[in-house]
Amino acid sequence: MTSDDLLAALDEDQRAVALALTGPVCVLAGAGTGKTRAITHRIAYGVRTGVYRPTTVLAVTFTARAAGEMRTRLRELGVAGVQARTFHAAALRQLGFFWPKVVGGAPPRILEHKAPAVADAAHRLNLPVDRISVRDLASEIEWAKVSLVTSDDYVRASAAIDRPAPAGFDRQAVARLIAAYEEVKTERGVIDFEDVLLLLAAMLGERRDVAEEVRAQYRHFVVDEYQDVSPLQQHLLDQWLGGREELCVVGDPSQTIYSFTGATPHHLLTFTTAHPGAQVVRLVRDYRSTPQVVSLANNLLAGAERESRIRGTRRTGASAPLELIAQRPAGPPVGFAAYDDDESEAAGIAARIGQLVAAGTRPSEIAVLYRTNAQSEAFEQALASAGVGYLVRGGERFFARREVRDALMLLRGAGRAVDPLTPMPEVVRDVLISSGWSHEPPAARGAARERWESMQALVALADDLATAAEAAGGRASLADLVAELDERASAQHAPTVEGVTLASLHAAKGLEWDAVFLAGMSEGLMPISLAETDGAVAEERRLLYVGITRAREHLELSFARSRNPGGRASRRRTRFLDGLWPGEEGRPGRAGAGAGRAGGGRRGTDVQVPTAARDLTTDADLELYERLRGWRAGVATQTSRPAYTVLVDATLAAIAQLKPGSIAELARINGIGPAKLDKFGPSVLAVVAGGASDATDEH
Repeated sequence: MTSDDLLAALDEDQRAVALALTGPVCVLAGAGTGKTRAITHRIAYGVRTGVYRPTTVLAVTFTARAAGEMRTRLRELGVAGVQARTFHAAALRQLGFFWPKVVGGAPPRILEHKAPAVADAAHRLNLPVDRISVRDLASEIEWAKVSLVTSDDYVRASAAIDRPAPAGFDRQAVARLIAAYEEVKTERGVIDFEDVLLLLAAMLGERRDVAEEVRAQYRHFVVDEYQDVSPLQQHLLDQWLGGREELCVVGDPSQTIYSFTGATPHHLLTFTTAHPGAQVVRLVRDYRSTPQVVSLANNLLAGAERESRIRGTRRTGASAPLELIAQRPAGPPVGFAAYDDDESEAAGIAARIGQLVAAGTRPSEIAVLYRTNAQSEAFEQALASAGVGYLVRGGERFFARREVRDALMLLRGAGRAVDPLTPMPEVVRDVLISSGWSHEPPAARGAARERWESMQALVALADDLATAAEAAGGRASLADLVAELDERASAQHAPTVEGVTLASLHAAKGLEWDAVFLAGMSEGLMPISLAETDGAVAEERRLLYVGITRAREHLELSFARSRNPGGRASRRRTRFLDGLWPGEEGRPGRAGAGAGRAGGGRRGTDVQVPTAARDLTTDADLELYERLRGWRAGVATQTSRPAYTVLVDATLAAIAQLKPGSIAELARINGIGPAKLDKFGPSVLAVVAGGASDATDEH
């Protein structure tokens, strides 16, 4: 690929990023605007034009997956030698290299978990702790360290930002605990992950020879997700730069969702102040999501802007949200649903997922996102009952699974005896069959299916690698696959496992799916009840924005009015959707409004309307709603199936309000697919006709 080809593959704004090869550069990149494409092409263009030597470029990001994706894209662009790593991985590599020279011997062992050392420190201070409080105290220690707050400064620094100490402790106790924790580590001869950055930064600051060697090696820096840098990471970055200006940062203030861990958008928002004359490029063309999804995302942030104007704190410049411009054709309208209880919500979402899978959407392209990890259990049960495979993001790491470790060992062994003429994917299948893999998945769910899905992910990766090699005019070998897996294992960049993803909104950052279900959109969960300040509530809104922008095509938001079946309907949907929830008066816009028609699909102005009886406004609507519920109960009894599998409450409410008079009108209502239209359409229309007649006669 020539340098001209690299530029031709970009849009106008992305091309501006690629051409900004020198000096400080700030890229404000909205969700789905191709920021990774822009910065990898920038690096590749710099190498192709001779401005960069590959080995002098260090690109850092925040997750191993993102770093792995960057390396993969650079390799596809024909650029080898660029270092793309997380902050911790880059720092650990440098610390390990210089430690023998500066300190002598091997570097200290790194604590994988702080909990044992925190518990020891607490016991020394006679602080009463349990498993939960130890976890909370460990998180607070981590916040202090990434914020460059010492035990001596903790009380003042936490009070200055009104940061509460973990429950059950005062700030003085936490300050003493931080000091005791450091003593425990020193006695054990270990360091934690934050120490890796602290020690390297100190080494660079105190040893001129080390700093000169590192700065001679790395001359060009790229920092992705710059809105999430902590003071500690910025301190290390400053040491790497040593006053130089060859820095490109990429970020979006509207996606700042980790401030509780010490991340801050301050450095992104003040970049042009810290680096006068910096080039600023805005990426706003959204290639990920349909206009319906983009419209909802923009309107959500516009709501925050309206509130800012009311408070007299309207944001300007880099702090103002980017307004995305959708580039994809119109898609289905965004769905909105209210359920009676959590169980019904989980079952309803599982049923919708089943419809999407039956219509051709791969399970791995579907996600259910929620605010807290505790919400996952209901969806696990509902999906299992529906026979839909799933994986909980944040569970056991892929490369730590026994079947994956065994498969890697077998593949390494086979590499020494394989026939070089046999296609690599065929060899992989033959090897894994001996380890229990089969061409068809097992019928059973549970551990057997999870084991098969892990090995199937290796098979799929082998196919992808072979296809990529053929496209480049070469041929992938088993050794190439093993090397790819070793690199991915070191970076924890797992291949895709087939199954619906269940994840918290925080864990979903940086990912995307064809279909996303945002569950639990009620006050107390979104925003979370712990968000008591304006800043905390604003971050919760940004978290919802991140969730919305994970969806490419299908997006549905829902909440349950009560926690348990038969419980009091005391919940109300999140304030963030005020003016955006269908059926509300005077809303500034609706999801998908004005999107037009795409490929014969539903009109962009069609949305799933009322959510249940509460949203119906006339006696006639309420009566028809009850008649529909009675009809549904009869069908459920006759077919021996749960009522919600016939039609969910939200769909009945929509029918009661819209009163369709034909199959075509009924088909426009969300929740009624072709199968249900054929099965229930005529009888639903008969109920509607009867309800309308009765209501008319009464009036």
